[in-house]
Order: sequence, then C-alpha cells, then structure tokens
Amino acid sequence: MAIQRVWVYASAGLLTLICSIFADQTVNSRAGVLFLHVLQRGHYQEGFRSFQETFGIITNTPITFSTNLDDHPDRPRWLRFTQRTAYHDGMLYGTPTLEDVGQTIIEVTAYNRETFETTRQNIIINVEQPIELKLPYQVEFFVKNRDVEEVLPFEVQKHFMDSVQSIWESNHLSMINITSALDRGGRVPLPIEGRKEGVYIKVGSNVPFPSCLEEEARPNEQCTDQLEPISCEDSFSPHFIINWCNITLIDKSISDIPEADVIPGDGVLTDGGEYDPPSNSLEDRDYFLDYVITITVPLAIGLILCLILAYIMCCRREGLEKRDAKTSDIQLVHHHSIQDNTNELRDLAKSREGLRPLSTLPMFNARTGERAPPRLPFNYDTSRVPLVLDQQEPHSDPYPRNQPKTQKDIGK
Repeated sequence: MAIQRVWVYASAGLLTLICSIFADQTVNSRAGVLFLHVLQRGHYQEGFRSFQETFGIITNTPITFSTNLDDHPDRPRWLRFTQRTAYHDGMLYGTPTLEDVGQTIIEVTAYNRETFETTRQNIIINVEQPIELKLPYQVEFFVKNRDVEEVLPFEVQKHFMDSVQSIWESNHLSMINITSALDRGGRVPLPIEGRKEGVYIKVGSNVPFPSCLEEEARPNEQCTDQLEPISCEDSFSPHFIINWCNITLIDKSISDIPEADVIPGDGVLTDGGEYDPPSNSLEDRDYFLDYVITITVPLAIGLILCLILAYIMCCRREGLEKRDAKTSDIQLVHHHSIQDNTNELRDLAKSREGLRPLSTLPMFNARTGERAPPRLPFNYDTSRVPLVLDQQEPHSDPYPRNQPKTQKDIGK
C-alpha cells in the first residue's frame, strides 16, 4: 500500500509538471488578414507520460488534435482546422472580421493514437482592429494543383505572394484568405496521384488591378479555348496552376451610393386611435349550382359509359355466337382432313411389298461375313431379334419356333 501511495503521489507530481509545461499560449491576429497557427506534434508529445518514460526521445508518434471554443463544442465560424494525417501537424487558420474583434479562447486537445494519452492547452487569440492601410482591390485565385495544407505554410505563402507581386508591381500586398475548394462545395478528388482538391487564395492591395488581371477577368475572355499562352501564367507556373475561369476581381474603392436618403425615425408609432378593419365587400354567394354541376356531370358520364358497355356485351352477342360457330366448323373440317390423310398414309404403308430399309434392320453378321441381313417377314416382330447376330448360338434357328415361316423360306 505504501508503494502504491508513493506511485500515486509521483504520478500526481508528474501531471502537475505536464500541466505547467502547457500553459496558456497567447497569439495575436488582425481583422481582415489571414491568421495561421501551427499545432506542432513534437511540442504536444512532451506532455505524454510515454515521452517521459523514453527519457525525452521524440519519436514519430501518431497524434491527432481536437479544437473547440472554451466551454463550447465547436470553433468560431471564421476559424478552421485541418490535419491531413496523424503524422502531420495541425493548422488553425482563418480570417476574422470586424465582428470578431476581441479575445477568443481555443481549447486544443492532443490524442496519442498508440497509448490513448491526452493533453490539453488553451490558445488565446487576440483579434485586433485592422490596420489603417485599406485593401480596396482584391483578387481571388483558384489554384488547381494544391491542397490547403500545402499552401498554408509561410514559405509557400511567400512564394505565391512573390508571383502575384511580379504581375501587380506593388509592395503593398496582403494575404486576405485561404479556403479549400471542399469548403466551397467542391467534390472530393479521386484517390489518384496528382489529383488535388484545389485552393481559393484571396490577395488584396491598395494599388489598382494590373491590366493582365483585368483582361483575364472579362466575361468574354473567361472559359474560352485559349490557344495562346496567358500573359499572367508565366509568373505562377509550374508551381501554381491557376484556373483563369474562376478568377474574381473585387473592387471596393467605389462606394455604393444610396438611391434615396433614408431618414430614420424614433421607432415609436403615432397614436391613431382604435383599429378599424375594412368592411367585407364580398357579397354572399350561393354555391348550390356549383355543387350540382360537380356531382351530376361525373354521374352522367359514368351512366353513358355503362350503357355503351351493356350494349356491346348483350345486344351484339348473336353476332359473336355466329362467328364462334363458324370458327368451330372450320376447325372440325381441318381436324377431319388431318385424320383422313393419316388413315390413307397408314393404308399405303401396309400394302407395300418392297425391301425394308437397312436402317430398320439389325446389323450384318460379322462372323459369317453376310453383308445383307436375312429377309424377315413384313409382320415379324423385330424387337426380339438381337442387334448383333453374333450373339446367337451357332446353328440356331434365327426364327423362333412359334413364328410361322413364309412360303419363300420353305422353298429355301
């Protein structure tokens, strides 16, 4: 019991140490600009007991993350989380708006998929007001050959921003938002090598759009068979393949002018006295005629159809009987003709005296060498004659004793 208590106390101290390692972490964000925070697997692996037992050796342990608001089951609507597999780092990203300015606490739970250990950490996101530099000119690109996890790292973002800067010729560029095509209603790609889900990347600047992007964003230029190379494409390919049919230009420099000035009131209705509903101007209508028409018309049509059916079934029965009698007479004549022809053929078969076909006689005798079998009477029962005459005993009478012999056989 003493050893168990010591182990419990040691475990409690270790858990206290682990909790002290993962204290609350504070990060800053700005409204209208992309926010990214990476959840590193190696950092959260230090909070597992298995890490302490291996003397602090970082291994390739599968770790998954779960993120949610403090005391809430889900994340804020502007914040997204992605992790490709348990062997990749997790990423929190999104673009807060002016409504999200303030402090947001995100609870991160890390799961060890081998030992089922868990550890937690709170990430405090302080969303600040946007900078004074406005970004009225915004462009949204659709990159076909990338997944969202491949674009979120800072070095990839910098590479993409350098490509945009080469055609925009402006140093005042900012990454506004990155969205996966799946979040826009896109379909999951087939599990084929090289198939990507696609990413929407929005970039903003205070400098007007370059002529290269304005030409590609024209309605008559989009989604056409572009045989000639696109002037903007050289700056992105081969690292980023842009779908120029989905490019979108957003110009916020032109403010919307209201059609008419709206003067707001104090929100209090004036006292106009009691409510006087309008009088019913509709006169009373008699629906008896409509009811009669609705009932009598279907009944009349049904009665007419019944009379027509009764006439066909009853009044025209004599003609049907005559036709049936005529048909039966034709069938009887046909039957009698078949019967007469059959009897005639049977009489002709009985009166013939020629030799029987060899196909109806037994096989020839292989022992004696007789090629033609013995002639049998016409009325002789051939079912008792063996197929092979060699099966008979030597010097035996081929005819049974009880079978009468013809005159031709006695002469022989």
